[in-house]
Amino acid sequence: MTQQKPTYTLCTVNKVPARAKVLIGRFIEEQKEECSISYLANCERIEEVQSMLLKHNPDILFIASMWTPTESTEIMRIARETNPGIKGLAIPFGLQVEKGPDAVVEFLGRGWRGRCVVGGGGRAFFLLEK
Repeated sequence: MTQQKPTYTLCTVNKVPARAKVLIGRFIEEQKEECSISYLANCERIEEVQSMLLKHNPDILFIASMWTPTESTEIMRIARETNPGIKGLAIPFGLQVEKGPDAVVEFLGRGWRGRCVVGGGGRAFFLLEK
């Protein structure tokens, strides 16, 4: 008997939606043997986070590296107030600019495989229970 792969839904907060779509597509492709991840939506502004989460109710929220630690913390505060069960990951500030898209995908993959708290500067990746 084949075990059913867990399924997750994902939204992002990224000021460059085309970049988010490409990077998340790469990340999802790397995880396809382990689980199924559906990318639902992106918002470009902090003021849009709550409405996106209310509309899509994702399991996971990724916050792009263009957001400062203060902004990332605010985004996660809004996310937790809107959807208390949401799991979130804030990519370290400046990672995309300093090391490029491959480093972002690698960071996401490491956090995902470890299913552990990454921590630091208000960034946390919380264990998934599915």
